Amino acid sequence: MVVYLHMFRGLIYGSYRKPRELVWIFGCAIFLVLMAEAFMGYLLPWGQMSYWGAQVIVNLFSAIPFIGPDLALLIRGDYVVGDATLNRFFSFHVIAVPLVLLGLVVAHLLALHDVGSNNPDGVEIKGPNAPKDAKGKPLDGIPFHPYYTVHDIMGVSVFLMVFSAIVFFAPEFGGYFLEYNNFIPADPLKTPAHIAPVWYFTPFYSMLRAITTEMMYALILCVVLAAALAVIKGQLNTLFKGVVAGGAVVLIALMLAIDAKFWGVVVMGGAVIILFFLPWLDNSPVRSIRYRPDWHKYLYGIFVINFVILAYLGVQPPSPIGERVSQVGTLFYFGFFLLMPWWSRLGEPKPVPSRVTFEAH
Repeated sequence: MVVYLHMFRGLIYGSYRKPRELVWIFGCAIFLVLMAEAFMGYLLPWGQMSYWGAQVIVNLFSAIPFIGPDLALLIRGDYVVGDATLNRFFSFHVIAVPLVLLGLVVAHLLALHDVGSNNPDGVEIKGPNAPKDAKGKPLDGIPFHPYYTVHDIMGVSVFLMVFSAIVFFAPEFGGYFLEYNNFIPADPLKTPAHIAPVWYFTPFYSMLRAITTEMMYALILCVVLAAALAVIKGQLNTLFKGVVAGGAVVLIALMLAIDAKFWGVVVMGGAVIILFFLPWLDNSPVRSIRYRPDWHKYLYGIFVINFVILAYLGVQPPSPIGERVSQVGTLFYFGFFLLMPWWSRLGEPKPVPSRVTFEAH
């Protein structure tokens, strides 16, 4: 939850914009590795949902053409989820992935130290035109100690109080943190009626389930429209127009030839990978949401609501209405990012101050 809030704050204040692209990329890598850490740890209780959740997720890799079945076998270490899978998931969860995570956190902090933190105004305090004192220090900068040490100690203290309250008094949290089915020991011979991942994976799981054969036709239409716009409106020479048109034809042929299950895996993975490209998708002349047109705020609000709806649908059993809503939500999620180079330029931004206007209160 804290990671999602941290990413959203970076999203609305433009903390991924130049010169902080590397900070954002390392942050997205942390998010990806954190998902792997959570997934591998989820199998360790060896409960019903742990076992069948791992079975479903590992089997997704078998949908990859040519290498899929062998890749799934390599991940499991056996033909079924069993002792070999448990041993390797334990090793990755306890040793390998945490070391990678630790290295990425250090890289994230080093990259941040190099360029400095962003602020809610999105004003560069270290730039060549930024106001500085006689010693060359930014006038709008403040020392990390004692200001941010006290700030962070307070934040960590509040988090630990909430965290401890949940761990000791409400670990199930209504079945959303620890599912009741996971208190039942794993039984390979008894499949639960509804298999769903933990809530923090459910938006991406909804996108996976949204890709049906019918949805493929909608995606093909999107590819055709995107290619047509690129050829008609794009400032491309004849050669590049031909490449775009040919690439669209090849992609459509692949989408028709390969099963929808594979494209569901691609969409689920793409929903995370697309975050890495955010610094180059946003073409807004201003950085912070404070100085963007007001309708940008509503668009970001709809994006968050859409993400929460996808998360809710991911924990619900499949239904025709839920399927349609998740399909619309998936199209909106990707449309938000893929159309960002266009819509982020629209509207008249508000004048950005030359100095930080934020005051502590």
